[in-house]
Amino acid sequence: MSSVELETPQGKYSQPTGLFINNEFVKAVDGKTFETINPSNEKPIVAVAEATEKDVDIAVNAARKAFEGEWRKVTPEDRAKYLSNLANLMEKHLDTLAAIESLDNGKAFSMAKFDVSMAARCLRYYGGWADKIEGKVVDTSPDTFNYVKKEPIGVCGQIIPWNFPILMWSWKIGPAIACGNTVVIKTAEQTPLSGLYAAQLVKEAGFPPGVINVISGFGKTAGAAIASHMNIDKVAFTGSTVTGRSILKAAAGSNLKKVTLELGGKSPNIVFNDADIDNAISWVNFGIFFNHGQCCCAGSRIYVQEGIYEKFIERFRQRAQKNVVGDPFASDTFQGPQVSQLQFDRIMGYIDAGKKEGAKVEIGGERKGNNGYFIEPTIFSNVTEDMKIMQEEIFGPVCSISKFSTKEDAIRLGNTTTYGLAAAVHTTNLNTAIEVSNALRAGTVWVNTYNTLHHQLPFGGFKESGIGRELGEAALDNYTQLKTVNIRLGDALFG
Repeated sequence: MSSVELETPQGKYSQPTGLFINNEFVKAVDGKTFETINPSNEKPIVAVAEATEKDVDIAVNAARKAFEGEWRKVTPEDRAKYLSNLANLMEKHLDTLAAIESLDNGKAFSMAKFDVSMAARCLRYYGGWADKIEGKVVDTSPDTFNYVKKEPIGVCGQIIPWNFPILMWSWKIGPAIACGNTVVIKTAEQTPLSGLYAAQLVKEAGFPPGVINVISGFGKTAGAAIASHMNIDKVAFTGSTVTGRSILKAAAGSNLKKVTLELGGKSPNIVFNDADIDNAISWVNFGIFFNHGQCCCAGSRIYVQEGIYEKFIERFRQRAQKNVVGDPFASDTFQGPQVSQLQFDRIMGYIDAGKKEGAKVEIGGERKGNNGYFIEPTIFSNVTEDMKIMQEEIFGPVCSISKFSTKEDAIRLGNTTTYGLAAAVHTTNLNTAIEVSNALRAGTVWVNTYNTLHHQLPFGGFKESGIGRELGEAALDNYTQLKTVNIRLGDALFG
C-alpha cells in the first residue's frame, strides 16, 4: 500500500498508510480505511488501512511462522543488534517522528521530541538485556542434573494507547524482542501514524520478516481479535481499566494466554506542611498538566496539609495560569489539545459534574478557543471524597484539591480508591517520606518529584491499576517462561 506525502511545520515527509505485515505495507483484506483527525483543528490528516479479524489472523500467522522458523535461530547478540539499530534509526528520524506525534496526538513538539528520545533509549536498554537472560542449575542429588532455562513465550499481541503512541510502542516491543518473541502490535485508532512510520524502520534495522508486525484498527474489532486469538500466546495492553477487564475475560475464554495490563489511575499527590512549597508546586503542576492531563499516572487528587492549604492554592493557581495552551508546534506551548472529540466531551462532562456537585473552580473550567479540542487547565478546590471528580479517572487537565490534617489522614485518603498506579509525597522529612511511601498502595511512589519515569525502573499498578510490570528487568518476566529440565545421571531403575 502506497504512502502519502504529508507536511508538518517541521517539513514534508512520507507517511506509510498500510498494515505492516511480514516487513511489507499491505492493504487491509476488506479494503477498509479510516481517517485520523488532527486534534488542533479537527480536520482529517490521512486515511490508513483498517485491520479486521482477517488481517489480525494474517499478521499472527506471519509472526508464528517467524517465531518457529528463522527467528528461533537468531542469537541473543543479533537480537541486541537489531534493537540497537532500531534505536539508532529512531534517533536519526527524531524530528519527523516527533512532528508526527504532535500532528496526530496534539502534544507539544518539545514534549514529543522527549518521547521519541526516551523510546529510542528504551529499545537500546532492552537490546542490552538480550544476551543476559539466564537460567540456573539446581542441585537436588548426585544422581541428577537439573537446570532451569528461560524461554520466549511465542507470539505476543500488544495493544497500545493514544496518549504516548511512540513511547508505548517501544515499551512493548523492547522486552518482547529482547526475550526472543515475535510481535503483532496494534496502534490506537486515534493515533496510528507514528507507529506506522516507525514500522518502516523495523525493516531497515534488519529484522527478519514477521518478527514485528504493526497494524492499525479499532479496539472493538482488531483489539478484540488479538485478545481472543487462539494462536497468540501472550497479550499486553495499556489503556482503561474497563477495556482491561474485557481483555482478561477474552484471554480466559480463548486459550488462557498470558496477560499483562497497565491500566488506569487516580493518583494522590500529597503535600506536607514542611514541603519546599515552590518545588512542590512545580512538580504538582507537572504531575497533572503534563501531556494535557492524558496520563494514566497523573496526580489528579492533590492532598495538602492544612497548615499550608490556603497558601498552596493561591501559589498553585498562579503557577497553572502560566501554562501555555495552544498550537503544539509553537515553541512556548506546554499543553496542546485533547486527543479527540470524544475525549474532549468526556473531560468537559467531568468539569460540569464538579461544578454541579459544589466544587469551587479556582482556575479554568472552560473550553479554550473555538477550534480544536483545547481545554483550560482546571483546578477544583472545596472537594469532598464522594464527588465524581475525586473518584473517577478524568484523563484530562483537571485536578481536585483537598485538605488533610495528619500523616495518618494522608495515608488513609491516598489509599481511598480502587486504583493503585502511582502516588507522590512532598516533604523535607526523610522519615515522613519513607513511612508514607511504604504505606501507600501504589506501584510507583515519587518523593519531591512527579512523572519521572525511566526505562530502568519497573512501572505498573496495584489493585485495579493492572497486572504485571512494564520497564526495567521486571518486564522481562512478562515475556519469558520457565522450563525445568531434569536429567537422571545414574543407572538406578525406578522401583
